[in-house]
Amino acid sequence: MLSLDELKAAVADGSIDTVVVAFTDMQGRLMGKRLHGEFFVGENLGEHGVEACNYLLALDMEMDPVPGYSIANWEQGYGDFGLLPDTATLRRIPWLEATALVLCDVVWHDGSPVSPSPRQVLKGQVERARELGFEAMFGSELEFYLFKETYAEAHAKRYQDLTPSVPYILDYHILATTYDEAFIRQIRNGMQGAGIPVENSKGEAWPGQHEINFRYADAVTMADNHTLYKNGAKEIAHLNGCSLTFMAKPDHTWIGNSCHVHSSLWRDGENAFAGESDVFKRFLAGQIACLKELAVFLAPTVNSYKRYAAGSWAPTTLAWGHDNRTCGFRIVGRGGSVRAETRIPGGDVNPYLAFAALLAAGLYGIESELELPPPLEGNAYESDAERFPHSLQEAIEALEDGTMARAAFGDDVVDHYVTYARTEQSLFDGVVTNYERERMFERG
Repeated sequence: MLSLDELKAAVADGSIDTVVVAFTDMQGRLMGKRLHGEFFVGENLGEHGVEACNYLLALDMEMDPVPGYSIANWEQGYGDFGLLPDTATLRRIPWLEATALVLCDVVWHDGSPVSPSPRQVLKGQVERARELGFEAMFGSELEFYLFKETYAEAHAKRYQDLTPSVPYILDYHILATTYDEAFIRQIRNGMQGAGIPVENSKGEAWPGQHEINFRYADAVTMADNHTLYKNGAKEIAHLNGCSLTFMAKPDHTWIGNSCHVHSSLWRDGENAFAGESDVFKRFLAGQIACLKELAVFLAPTVNSYKRYAAGSWAPTTLAWGHDNRTCGFRIVGRGGSVRAETRIPGGDVNPYLAFAALLAAGLYGIESELELPPPLEGNAYESDAERFPHSLQEAIEALEDGTMARAAFGDDVVDHYVTYARTEQSLFDGVVTNYERERMFERG
């Protein structure tokens, strides 16, 4: 990590000439500007920030402005909001020459937060936890597929018939992962150099699939690290003439990309979940009770729901169990390391929104003193446990019909993400898919 004084010295000696100023949009992408280092330092932008068009929180994946958002629209002229650097996130980016990066909070011109911005949504729930005397700690485990084609080549092939880096399942396989080690090592060391503590990497459950894990941290820091890693891994892939994807379900015949999220609450420097305490039980009960309503924040796209299939390592239920990978909530750790591993999110998740949803649900359980149902033993896929929504449309309806999310996040945030989800569903509904062509072109 860099202090502002260290950045000034690095700019002065020429070792840094570019500062990326960025925030995370609804889709989990980094958006922002590259500033010349001398301009950033000379104008004291670490304190004052920069401006960006407010349509960046009212776009679809294709960068098209979408009607229906109250914070940004044609009627208001699509003005600017501010990007206020959080200088605690300032760091070198080792894989980009002479480059530093700082993450920002999104604010209006009067300095007030843009409440639907993902980082702000999470910060709101972190403050709720602190008011109850807790510090929220999170860890996320992202899976991705690695391909031999470049991103340009993958685009030209319409992302079909791509070549996995290893042609067979490489789960925990040392020899197979050695074939990709030159690339994976660059990611591990690059992230470590960017101030993101690395734990390990391993092969995953399908050809070309990998996972790199990082040390847990407080909720906002972990979401920041998650976002920087996801963006950086793609940049490093580009620099190496290959491509990777975190897409939840790249192909219906493959295992999906998961994002297992570990969560716990800490108090006075110790894990408040230790010994599966009452705090643990109520927190987990809240997640089980509320995640159907909050599904949009954990599974944000039409594709997200394609992961949820029996026997696929992705859960279909809201059951919980001890070290049971068929459950939506797998309890792991012993003593002071006890935590809930939520297996519901996929690799496409926005970490700020997912962590916020999990935290809001858990706090609801604590405040409401919910009772935790018994753990599931056996195969949750074949159980009668309550199902997680099977489609984005079902998730939209659950969010619209619920009251918990509005109480936790506020109407402005919920309305914003209902608009986002409706847009995603509407855009998909208007597309003719390969599935339809292959079935109907000749035989229909």
